[in-house]
Amino acid sequence: MKAFLGMGLLGSNFVKAMIRKGNQVQVWNRTPAKASALEAAGAKAYPTPEEAVRNADIVHLALKDDHTVDEVLAMAAAGLKRGAIIVDHTTTSAAGAVKRTQEWKARGFTYQHAPVFMGPQNALESTGFMLVSGDQAVIRQLEPELAAMTGKVINFGEETGKAAGMKLIGNLFLVGMTAGLADALSLAKALNIPVDDLTTLFGSWNPGAVLLGRLQRMSSGNYDQPSWELAMARKDTQLFMDAAAAGGSDLAVIPAIAAEMDKWIANGHGNKDWTVIGSGK
Repeated sequence: MKAFLGMGLLGSNFVKAMIRKGNQVQVWNRTPAKASALEAAGAKAYPTPEEAVRNADIVHLALKDDHTVDEVLAMAAAGLKRGAIIVDHTTTSAAGAVKRTQEWKARGFTYQHAPVFMGPQNALESTGFMLVSGDQAVIRQLEPELAAMTGKVINFGEETGKAAGMKLIGNLFLVGMTAGLADALSLAKALNIPVDDLTTLFGSWNPGAVLLGRLQRMSSGNYDQPSWELAMARKDTQLFMDAAAAGGSDLAVIPAIAAEMDKWIANGHGNKDWTVIGSGK
């Protein structure tokens, strides 16, 4: 028997996929209607977390944040079966994941944090990526369960909480990328360039292809053989800002990057590779 707490877009589709694979799933959500809606798919909805986890060998969670996870697990505690395994897919702090792992182990339960890079459709189709770290014996035990839920389980080793940190890093990158796209759309508007032309550009030129090389360059510590000098990158950055301003558009991210470039140039790094701004020195 499985239980799932949190019937948001991700949780509800995880449950539908589990049921399609022949699992019995008991569900709960703070808004009861979201849980009861899953009964049409074959789940059994309960009014409290305590009731939903009763007799479940594995309890999955997909909630909002650290506070919510702690709150819901506290409500579920009295109903947990002896030896039950808690698998938490919530994006949380690394410190919170470490704390819960230790606290629930002391109470006789296994808590495994397993955040995901998956959208609702991925959860329904069992595709995407799931991250884990910590006790490798626990992870080996859970691997069949987790692998059935996703396209790939990425194991970051024995350090408890590392998977939570990796999830935060990934989400930070997604936020930065989306903010960069927002600025690109603003500049396109200022230049009267249709969005379809951006689709043509990025459909032919994939900037993501340089990601690993860029990461290696930024972490190498060697910026003395530039492929793009910082001073030249700063010149282009000013062109972005001037064109946007002339067209009546605001840029959200680029001005902050320009200010960071100015600091590095003022410290004598203008002839270095522009990735020096990521060196943290």
